[in-house]
This record gives sequence, C-alpha cells and structure tokens, in this order.
Amino acid sequence: MRLDDMRRSDNVEDRRGMPFGGTGVRIGLGTLVLLVVGYFMGVSPATLLSLVGATDESGQSAATSSAQAPHGRPTDAQGDFAAAVLGETEDVWTAYFAAEGQQYDPPTLVLFTDQVASACGAASAAAGPFYCPGDRRVYIDLGFFNQLSSEFGAPGDFARAYVIAHEVGHHVQELLGITRKSAQASARAGEAGAKRVSVAVELQADCFAGVWAMHAQRVIEPGELEQALRAAAAVGDDTLQRRTQGRVVPETFTHGSAAQRQRWFQAGYEGGKLENCDTFSAAAL
Repeated sequence: MRLDDMRRSDNVEDRRGMPFGGTGVRIGLGTLVLLVVGYFMGVSPATLLSLVGATDESGQSAATSSAQAPHGRPTDAQGDFAAAVLGETEDVWTAYFAAEGQQYDPPTLVLFTDQVASACGAASAAAGPFYCPGDRRVYIDLGFFNQLSSEFGAPGDFARAYVIAHEVGHHVQELLGITRKSAQASARAGEAGAKRVSVAVELQADCFAGVWAMHAQRVIEPGELEQALRAAAAVGDDTLQRRTQGRVVPETFTHGSAAQRQRWFQAGYEGGKLENCDTFSAAAL
C-alpha cells in the first residue's frame, strides 16, 4: 500500500501495555444473564449488547463510564500502519456518505495487548479483532497481524488493511441502523435463524470492506487485492474449524465460509456501492 499517501487518523486510543486495556468496564447481572442465554441461542454478544447497552456497577453506560485512554498517533510501525488505514477509511466513508446526503461519524480504533475491556464486555486477544457497537470502537491487538501472516498464510499490507476495513464495515452497519435491526431479527429467530443472521452480518461487513477497497484505489498497489482475498479465506469458518478441530460443521458457522467471505468482498469491490451488499435478502450466501 502507498503508505506515504495515506493520512494518519487521530481517532486512535493506544492502550497497549495498560492493565486490562486501560478501562474499568463492568456489566450488570441482567445483561450477563442475557449474554448467557444469547450464547446458547447462537446470538453474538455484540449484537445483544447493541440492544440493551452495557452498564457499569453504578448503572451508567459502559461506553461513557470507561476511563479515558490516551489518544494520538502511535509512533511504532504497526501502530502507524493501523492509523494510516483508519485514516483512509475515514476519508473514503466520509466522501461516500456525503455523496448520499449523510454524515459519517468515524469510529475510534483501540490498540491493546492481550486483553481489553469494552462496552461489549471483556475480550481476549485470542478472540481476534472486533467492533463494539456499544461504544462505537474497533478493538485490535496488533499481534493478530503477525498471526495472520505466520499462522494463517495471509501476509501483506492489504491483508492487514482488510482486517481493519472489515471491522469498520461493522461501524457502517451501526450508523445505518443495520446492527440494531439484525439484533432484533436474531432475538426473534430460533437458533438456526440467529446463526444465519450472524453470518449475513459478517458477510455484509466483508462486502462493505470491498466497497471501501474500490474507493481506496489510489493507495492500493497492483496485485494487493489478492492479499485481501487470502485473508478473507484464512478467517473463513470452515478454514478455522479445519485447523482447530479437524472437521467442518457448517451449521455452526457464525462468520461464513472462506468462499463466502471472498465472494462478498469481491461483490463490494466490483459493485462499489452498499446496495451491492444486501446479504440479508440474498437467496444464497
């Protein structure tokens, strides 16, 4: 990627090295019960928390009661890269929303080490990068980039950029009201239906990442699109299940297969519009 041409975002919280991600988030008993029920129903914690809103022990919103973490541009290579990609997502989505007569409110990128607390609860780096609609932040342990290259066989700048762009895709869903609607649909559906909604949400975020990539052509080097496709395949449910348990169980998918993730990323890239990303109405994912 042409990093010298990319603006660095200031919407970065660098919590690396801070105890438990630098926050004091807690969730109430009622929310905890809902999360447990949702787990057995196949509904993601982030989806449920977007409906109820996590709270701390005083009853305040966790998104507003979290300790303030330092903002600013990281100076190390990986942190600088993440800030550059975030800045490019801001520029692309701001222009895209403006063309549609809307305003884009960018998310904050939180860099952490090992574990972190958010408005969606506690998370370990082992769970991978995630977006929390409760506080509109993207969370990532940058060690995932090394894992993506060494363990998943998906090296390259644009493979790493795809990861951030996918999570920002979830933020776009939040701004458009898709997150809440999908959460409501999951709550009404049975276990199988809730899993399909979860997969549709994730594949749409892949598609939105593809839309971003099409509009970010000025910073993409020739051949880098293949890096994103390899990354999408590397984090497909079937790929991960085959690596971790030696067999594939499609009915337990929550993010989509390798082929599905590649296909929807390409649909966004080739179409270049959010309208090309309606995974919820698609006859086949």
